[in-house]
Amino acid sequence: MSAVLHKGAEEHPLAFCYQVNGSCPRTIHPLALQLTIYLACAAGIIITVLGNLFVVFAVSYFKALHTPTNFLLLSLALADMLLGLLVLPLSTIRSVESCWFFGDALCRLHTYLDTLFCLTSIFHLCFISIDRHCAICEPLLYPSKFTVKVALRFILAGWGMPAAYTAIFIYTDVVERGLSQWLEEMPCVGSCQLLFNKFWGWLNFPMFFFPCFIMISLYVKIFVVASRQAQQISAFSKNLAGAAKRERKAAKTLGIAVGIYLLCWLPFTIDTLVDSLLNFVTPPLAFDIFIWFAYFNSACNPVIYVFSYRWFRKALKLILSQEIFSPQTPTIDLYQE
Repeated sequence: MSAVLHKGAEEHPLAFCYQVNGSCPRTIHPLALQLTIYLACAAGIIITVLGNLFVVFAVSYFKALHTPTNFLLLSLALADMLLGLLVLPLSTIRSVESCWFFGDALCRLHTYLDTLFCLTSIFHLCFISIDRHCAICEPLLYPSKFTVKVALRFILAGWGMPAAYTAIFIYTDVVERGLSQWLEEMPCVGSCQLLFNKFWGWLNFPMFFFPCFIMISLYVKIFVVASRQAQQISAFSKNLAGAAKRERKAAKTLGIAVGIYLLCWLPFTIDTLVDSLLNFVTPPLAFDIFIWFAYFNSACNPVIYVFSYRWFRKALKLILSQEIFSPQTPTIDLYQE
């Protein structure tokens, strides 16, 4: 292994981000590899932005989609779209060049937005699971219990709590106080990598797993109740049976979205916890792999909707056709079979 690493060091010599003392080392990749990574990241960013833009536009434009669940989906898609627009381009440059060229102020803002959008996503997925639990387990109370006004309150909380938490994390000296013995060694000129002290490492762990525990618990109950309902569906009227089937399919689709979220974010979250306990030993390359695997989740939800939601496919077809300019298009019932 050491021989391989030594050979790699000869092929990809270390330079420095800046010609100053204390500059971060910079790994020079072959031009072909750089272009390949840039193109792959650019494709991912385009899929993330356009896919979530379709969700935002569809839910906003079509009146049939103005439901509490879909408003939560819109807000979730907005967070993922903004991540693709405002965070991923600079993250791509940092990953490929292994340097941060945009100054400390933009580094702090970039880190703030990165953390904000990612936490907002998990809060929204948690709130969506609460919505689905109410729709499946309390179908008669659901229309009056989970209204648009309630959904808007959840959306406000889903953005407000991460914004406040992240502001404390990024724009105060709480982290720096816990990292005082590392400040002269770890940051170098040209670095913009999240640093976690032991306090924040342990705090971020439940910030991820507590909502995930809620989601998993609710979806287990949802699928138990949904299975029981499926056995009784023959006793329903045709309209009620169709509505119940649609709610179960929505719960299944969003359950898949939650599962993919856990799969994408689990490696990064565990790494930040373990890394804080081992005095930050994660190599930059490993950190990049973990964070990009987590970023990948933001492109997944629109793809899941395309394969799972008939209304999303119909909305997408209308948006991409000339019918979108018709005055009657916003009132089309996308749920009609």
